[in-house]
Amino acid sequence: MSGPAVVPLAGVALAAVSADPLDLAAHEAAVATPRSGAVVSFQGVVRDHDHGRAVTRLEYEGHPSAADLLREIAAEIAAGPDVHAVAVSHRVGPLEIGDVALVAAVSTAHRAAAFAACARLVDEVKARLPVWKHQIFADGTDEWVNCP
Repeated sequence: MSGPAVVPLAGVALAAVSADPLDLAAHEAAVATPRSGAVVSFQGVVRDHDHGRAVTRLEYEGHPSAADLLREIAAEIAAGPDVHAVAVSHRVGPLEIGDVALVAAVSTAHRAAAFAACARLVDEVKARLPVWKHQIFADGTDEWVNCP
């Protein structure tokens, strides 16, 4: 779901919605700066169960506005007084068990601020990003999650 070229936002090293596999190391490298003493990252990984039901695979579908909103969320976190840089990506399309669906990385001077900013980034993405999860269960049933 790549779109037109976007002018970089201050402190946002990377913000993308993509069908391509996500690379944690690339996100961590994107936020590393000489003044950063802490880089905290997160990977959301497709698991084989949900609420006691066996999951065989997922599909994520994103609204056309998802990439723009992801950049907006990243900019909000990057504007924090202790934050040096932010990188975040969400994957769309079919994913298998063990695939990475969300990657986030944040750099700050100290670890406590980095942990807090990364947690806030992930929470905001989960709460606001218009990306919906279609879970396929081992019993042949399915379910859409996060659909309004």
